Amino acid sequence: MTGLPSLRALDREQSARIWLAAEAADMRCGFDRLAERVKAVIGQDPLSGHLFVFRSRRGDRLKILAWDRDGFVLWYN
Repeated sequence: MTGLPSLRALDREQSARIWLAAEAADMRCGFDRLAERVKAVIGQDPLSGHLFVFRSRRGDRLKILAWDRDGFVLWYN
């Protein structure tokens, strides 16, 4: 079982920022819908290399979206 990486491990890259979406996200969303939310709600480029964190309505689940050279990476816990 693989858990989410720690924020410290994810934040090693000095140029990368961690963005937290304030409103709850639908945890059924995949890469495409989360990337659209990054553009529409957060106002950032999903291909920027930054980390975008989304929480479930109850706050007990997280999804982290990031671009990694040739595709999106999505962590879910």
